Amino acid sequence: MSELNHGTNIPENERRPTNAPGESGNRKRWGLIATGLVGGSLVALYAVATPFVTPALRKVCLPFVPATPAQVENVLKVLQQRTGTLVDIGSGDGRIVIAAAKQGFRAVGFELNPWLVWFSRYRAWREGVNHSTSFYISDLWKVSFSQYTNVVIFGVPQMMAQLEQKLQADLQSSARVVACRFPFPTWAPDETAGEGIDTVWVYDAKAFKTPRAGSERGTTSEN
Repeated sequence: MSELNHGTNIPENERRPTNAPGESGNRKRWGLIATGLVGGSLVALYAVATPFVTPALRKVCLPFVPATPAQVENVLKVLQQRTGTLVDIGSGDGRIVIAAAKQGFRAVGFELNPWLVWFSRYRAWREGVNHSTSFYISDLWKVSFSQYTNVVIFGVPQMMAQLEQKLQADLQSSARVVACRFPFPTWAPDETAGEGIDTVWVYDAKAFKTPRAGSERGTTSEN
């Protein structure tokens, strides 16, 4: 019996309290460290993510919304028989430019957000198409698109009318324009592909650069 009960005979002053001050302090210390690590991680994540999702300062606010796989597929589909150069206006993370380069285009992206441009360059290098792609930090309103035969734009309604005028002035008659998410306000598309948010509208420059028959008749009658 003495062997079974020897634990109960430890002197009172030698027994360790259940909630020793040292253990309680350690728990508090580790709790503060864990809280600091979680808080620091959230701040770091916010600092990294914010430049990607916040639009850079520009005339028309154009937030970064990545193209869906279906949108990329539809863009490539309507450009299947095309060759030459391609420009993506507001190229975001570069996925359209990179996908076009893999299809044989010499592809260029213009984007005002420098973080997205640097990330696009890295992605192009990682995908092995950095030699056939270029990305520039630039305001689209200060760029001439006259040298490009294929133009892709993910726009917003507020900018489409003004961009329509710019492209009509810039582009050669052999160019093709692919609008994603929103169509141009006055141009009639030559074809469409996809449905819903993945719809793309295709415009051949020879159509929108040719004076409309109605306009010609109106001019003649006035003269």
